[in-house]
Amino acid sequence: MNGALVTTEWLAAEIGAPDLIVLDATYYLPAEKRDAAAEFRAARLPGARFFDIDAIADDATDLPHMVPSPGRFARLVGALGIGNRHRLVFYDQRGVFSAPRGWWLMGLFGHDRAAVLDGGLPKWRAEGRATESGDPPPVAPATFRPGLRAGWLRGVGDMLANVATGAELVIDARSAPRFRAEVPEPRAGLRGGHIPGAANLPFAELLTPEGTMLPPETLRARLAAAGADGTRPVVTSCGSGVSAAVITLALVQAGLPRGALYDGSWSEWGAREDTPVET
Repeated sequence: MNGALVTTEWLAAEIGAPDLIVLDATYYLPAEKRDAAAEFRAARLPGARFFDIDAIADDATDLPHMVPSPGRFARLVGALGIGNRHRLVFYDQRGVFSAPRGWWLMGLFGHDRAAVLDGGLPKWRAEGRATESGDPPPVAPATFRPGLRAGWLRGVGDMLANVATGAELVIDARSAPRFRAEVPEPRAGLRGGHIPGAANLPFAELLTPEGTMLPPETLRARLAAAGADGTRPVVTSCGSGVSAAVITLALVQAGLPRGALYDGSWSEWGAREDTPVET
């Protein structure tokens, strides 16, 4: 495994290796009314395990899938059979949408032997590669010893301070109509708009029509157009901290500093009364 992104060809050659774990980290927005776990049971990569973004999260907040404590994270990924020795490949059922969140979480807790499958399940299936279905077999638990790279994470206090200083460039991965408050947010009770001073780079603009990541030089150009050229630290944001990690992955692929991720994202910012909003 070399880098944050692996190809279907690479994975097809490596799948089944004793130190490799394949993880389906699919997440669907509530309004989509799709069951990621049920779709995982219907069709998944051979030997894959389900990495539930909503469950591997802080259970003491109303905000969706917030980063858990190191102890909770270690317990939950250990139950998936993940230890510090394992190589991990995350994929999702869309292509590249929520798998980067799993990759980012592992890195946040000190595990660098993780990557995202470029093109995800759609590319795997389009190439006629094997899938399996039904309930996955039980796995033996493992011990995962977490670190914590706190510098990769931003909270609402950090973001409020940054509105005043502008020290970090905030890049919002939501669609342009959501960013400009031209359409309602998919979560009820949220104001429309964006964090003052933020730039908009919809995550889909980092992908090819086939759902794979654009080449590094094209990513660099798209990121530079949003203001990310390596001269100013970046914080990625989105609706709930999921597609923000697609921008983080793009920064890494483009050879730029990965910056930080605002975990609460618009689910937090748009719901509060003490956070300024631009439209």
